[in-house]
Amino acid sequence: MIVVAGEALVDLVPQPGCGPLAPLAPKRGGGPYNTAVALGRLGERTAFLSRLSRDAFGQELLDGLRAAGVDVTHVQRGDEPTTLAVAALGPDGSAGYTFYVEGTADRLFSAPRELPHGTRAVSFGTCSLVLEPGASAYEELLRRAHARGVCTALDPNIRPGIIPDPDAYRARFRSWLPSTTLVKLSDDDARWLGGDPDSWLGHGPSAVVITRGGEGLTVLTRAGEVTVPAVRVPVADTIGAGDTVNAALLHRLAAHDALSGEAMSALGEARWRDVLSFAARAAAVTVSRAGAEPPYAHELV
Repeated sequence: MIVVAGEALVDLVPQPGCGPLAPLAPKRGGGPYNTAVALGRLGERTAFLSRLSRDAFGQELLDGLRAAGVDVTHVQRGDEPTTLAVAALGPDGSAGYTFYVEGTADRLFSAPRELPHGTRAVSFGTCSLVLEPGASAYEELLRRAHARGVCTALDPNIRPGIIPDPDAYRARFRSWLPSTTLVKLSDDDARWLGGDPDSWLGHGPSAVVITRGGEGLTVLTRAGEVTVPAVRVPVADTIGAGDTVNAALLHRLAAHDALSGEAMSALGEARWRDVLSFAARAAAVTVSRAGAEPPYAHELV
């Protein structure tokens, strides 16, 4: 089983062609939530760890997980409202966000004593690693899972607008590296974090995957690097593309029985090309349709 830990929220997405005051359509979202849904749609046994509101949006988020086949047994609930993210779409379909997070349910997540039975990997990322007090609970879970030999995946998915102290966050990110097996991030995230992603390999991760939009994906390992091109499709928007890559990487690594630092390090170039190419194909499906709508397994056959 692959466990995804982190926030679930509602994206308010402007309708195309209606100007700056366009009607906003609510869509299920949040980086970890999208990753869990994508894994479920790919047929991977998946569980979600988070804290959802009992409001109508929270119920819709829970229903979306169930529809994707995700185990929600360990989802915590609260009476606080659901986090909202207002999206702004650029001419190329790229998305920026303004977040409404004060007093929301997912910030009050508490780390469970045990992971779900049969957990092979845990994925972390995005707002849940920034917003306290939940961020410290997710960090505790990350360190504990890694110490117990579980594969840990980290996608920082930087949202500068909710990071009050960038230098403190950068230092915190570096402190997570010894407890991380796989880092996946965009080239924009890498620039914002600073430093050389190659150097991160010496501090813990077995692999660092960098997404470069239309330029494709690159994995950095101690054996070198492998790059594959993006799959060219008409872009509706980029919402959920990086989260789909997260899920596709974990799903394909699981297929190669490579959900451990040792096994990941032993993957040769051909298998890394297979993993990255699968992720590129999955992301292409997501960007070809509006909102975070990751592919089902049959769409990638």
